[in-house]
Amino acid sequence: MLLTTGGLTAAAPQAQGAAARTETAVASSGPVDGVSESVVRVKVPLPASFGARPAACDWLSYLRYRATDGPTASADADRILVAQPGILEGAGAFDSVGRNTVARAAAQGRHIEFWALDRRSNCLEDHTGTASGNQHTAVDYYYRGMQVEGRTFAGYVGNDRLGWMAKLGIEQAVRDQYDLLTAELPDQGLRKRKVLCGGHSLGGVITGYFATADFDGDPATTADAGYNQCAGYFALDTTVSTTLGDLSGSMPDDTNLPDVGLGYGVVQAGLDSGALSRTLSAPVLLNPETMNLLAIAGLGAVRDPDGEADLPSYLPSNTNIEATNRFLFSKDAATFLTGSPAVKDFRLTNAAVLGALMDDNSEPLAFLQSSVGFFDGGPIADKNFPAANGGTKQPELFGVEYKAIPAQPHGPLYTWRNYDRVGAADDPGCKSADGTPFTGASKEVTDIHELARSLAEQPLDFTEQYFPTKLITDLELAASPQVKQLVAHPEGLTADPTLTVLAGDGLLAGRIPPDLHPVVANGYQHLDVLTAAPVQNNGLPEPVSTNLARFVEEPK
Repeated sequence: MLLTTGGLTAAAPQAQGAAARTETAVASSGPVDGVSESVVRVKVPLPASFGARPAACDWLSYLRYRATDGPTASADADRILVAQPGILEGAGAFDSVGRNTVARAAAQGRHIEFWALDRRSNCLEDHTGTASGNQHTAVDYYYRGMQVEGRTFAGYVGNDRLGWMAKLGIEQAVRDQYDLLTAELPDQGLRKRKVLCGGHSLGGVITGYFATADFDGDPATTADAGYNQCAGYFALDTTVSTTLGDLSGSMPDDTNLPDVGLGYGVVQAGLDSGALSRTLSAPVLLNPETMNLLAIAGLGAVRDPDGEADLPSYLPSNTNIEATNRFLFSKDAATFLTGSPAVKDFRLTNAAVLGALMDDNSEPLAFLQSSVGFFDGGPIADKNFPAANGGTKQPELFGVEYKAIPAQPHGPLYTWRNYDRVGAADDPGCKSADGTPFTGASKEVTDIHELARSLAEQPLDFTEQYFPTKLITDLELAASPQVKQLVAHPEGLTADPTLTVLAGDGLLAGRIPPDLHPVVANGYQHLDVLTAAPVQNNGLPEPVSTNLARFVEEPK
């Protein structure tokens, strides 16, 4: 594979011409009618220089959503939205917004498609346990050596087996999108007319690099330039840019990201040798095991949302699970240090377990928050760990909502009040110790049942277990010659019209760039722009998909 003067490496020879392709229909119990889903896999091998990797990693995958009564061929659709996922995020996270947008456009007489892309590194995930549909079977598969469908879990993949990921940075990310688009839609003119390129969170930055990229090694010829593969751009709680600035502060300090002050060459050498971790993780919550646990929790909430959960006690005890549970379920620092009371000491329904893991009044980390309702069935206390309620806020990291936690161990069964029952006549309207209401109807936008389904039932994960470290270090080293050369067409950022939709309480809360003229979804958290229910508590249609469907009509 040769390095071009334009910055991007040429596509591997195997990726040219007709590619092997599979497409499999996906059954859905979702509430949105008239939308068909399939999982598409296209064989686009990595260059030999990447080294040994599993055969599955030579394929690119995406979830394809289309109008059931629309054309079967993507090229015949009116528009095709192609979405890049955010950090630690997989294609399954786009399930609700993909369905809602396709349905909304169909109601306006437009047959569109929504493609939710999966990063190549998601090839390492083993979904066998969650795909069984049984929470106990999933736990037994991942932790107790139980065979499912004749398969035994091989364990989470260690750094010593990830040498090929040392080169999986921004260059390959945009090359993968280009190779997938050219394989699926060979006509460049059609791509320029019909494809809308965008993403969520980090996906906006990847879209920015895609827009400015040159793919044939000759910047003087622009038919191959990234911006000429798109009719417009869309950004979901992010901006289309080539900087991480708008997402600053969104990652905890305890991740294993290397010190980029060492310089591009030293960091790359560390990744190549294995001295540095080739995947992004942290001791608590952000690692392959805990990312997988979110899907397992979702499985319980899908199958028996109101049943009393036994997941906390059924899971084995290990340092990772214990630390994560303490981080998420401790009301203060003393509880975190002692581990008492523990999550096992509370009676929770399966839906309440998932709510505690993902809701903005429970989950501390802003980029993992959604607004799915609130605890019910018992007394509630302020959660003053890791940040104090009412104290100095770091919206980029911890979000802006007050945090709550069940207050009575060994007591009542705590249930979950779904988003559309917050503010109902029987809502007790829980308040913080300082008198501030924890939530209200205007702050709750996502159906917990749909969130559970997206987490547990998608063939491509909602979360991402193996996020390439190099993708972040490349972006943090954007000023280095090795990364700077990838921006061959800086004019590409403004060459096409852009729709920016921001979460009112998301990562850019309080610092929304006015020059972008964004649509602001009030009350939304970072994940809500992907997961919000089709109809909101004010009776109006969900604004993200509504504005995407309008943008599809005629980007301008």
